[in-house]
Amino acid sequence: MTEKTSGDEAARDAGTVDAPVILGDEPGSFARSVLAERHPALIRQVRDAFPYGRRQHEALDALLDEITNGVVRPLAPTDHDHVRWAARGREHFGRSWYDAPFLWAESYFYRRLLGAVGYFGAGPWQGVDPFAPFKQAELRGDAVDEELRALDTLAGAPAEERATALLYASLWGNRAGLGFRVTAGEPAVADAAVAALVADHSATLWQLLPAGASATVAVVADNAGRELIPDLVLIDHLLVHGHAERVVLHVKPDPYYVSDAMTADVVDCLRRLVEASGEAGRIGGRLWKAMATGSLEVRTHPFFCAPLPYEEMPEDLRKEFAGAALAILKGDLNYRRLVGDRLWHPTVPFAGRTAHFPGAVAALRTLKSDVIVGLEQGTLDALERSGAVWRTSGTHALIQVRP
Repeated sequence: MTEKTSGDEAARDAGTVDAPVILGDEPGSFARSVLAERHPALIRQVRDAFPYGRRQHEALDALLDEITNGVVRPLAPTDHDHVRWAARGREHFGRSWYDAPFLWAESYFYRRLLGAVGYFGAGPWQGVDPFAPFKQAELRGDAVDEELRALDTLAGAPAEERATALLYASLWGNRAGLGFRVTAGEPAVADAAVAALVADHSATLWQLLPAGASATVAVVADNAGRELIPDLVLIDHLLVHGHAERVVLHVKPDPYYVSDAMTADVVDCLRRLVEASGEAGRIGGRLWKAMATGSLEVRTHPFFCAPLPYEEMPEDLRKEFAGAALAILKGDLNYRRLVGDRLWHPTVPFAGRTAHFPGAVAALRTLKSDVIVGLEQGTLDALERSGAVWRTSGTHALIQVRP
């Protein structure tokens, strides 16, 4: 018995212990709530956000009925990506949406939603982002104005303090003000931002990006709008202070997961910065120029809209990441794809679960789903004792790095 236990522990430390794939079939689970509540609500929101015609309304209503009462149906043989999704979904078609792996079901839902509104087909709605109204409303909101003004105070802080603040701002995304005000005379805000971290490898991140190293840094974006702006501000800091000679910003090729960033969203955020006053406007101007000179490049790849883990990334993308000094993966979905969308024991080492990645990798993630690895046992015990819904509420975050 002792030898078996020791072997299990060794395997867990190496990150090789298998764990159940997350499905949506468990009543009361986070995955179940997304499939049963969030997706139907999103269909209704998208339906009301545009003056769609009868064809789109009927398709949306059919999709709503399918995900609520029916089974997973394949794409039409005439769809441009029918063959690809037929291979990915052969085990799931004809079964309940709740029986499919959560990562696959979420991804396929968004593909089907885009098809229902005519995003891919010939016609007037081709290429029209169904989530654009939600993104634009957030980008024009008062919260963004407040956060951009906070950059004026941050501009006078020492470079090291500013780097810490901007990293936290990028981490927290839609709570970016937590980071922007770390050095803005609000220590209570800074303390709250740090206390909510379940893991913080930020020192290792900065060690991998010493000033003047002529490095290429890859940043894989998550959400658009209020969450993309602090990512861009952090990228500006990396370029201005020599932590990177070049940054490649990877975005989605199509609308995905409601608010995920595409090239158009990057442009919208850059315009928002350029049109702002003070430090935000200066940052926007530098980034606009960086795009023109190539020190900031936006790229995309079909893999970013695939229901696959990073372990299965194609060779061309693998080569890109291998050539970077560090790949910074933003957000919850990237984390799930990086470590595997399974119910790992939370103390399984992050290094073991990311050993497949072709270079140094950092995860900046606000916790919004059940997947978590790399926690210290003491941290896990304290979180469990707290009684908080810490895994999925977005109140906690992490910075994990594998050199």
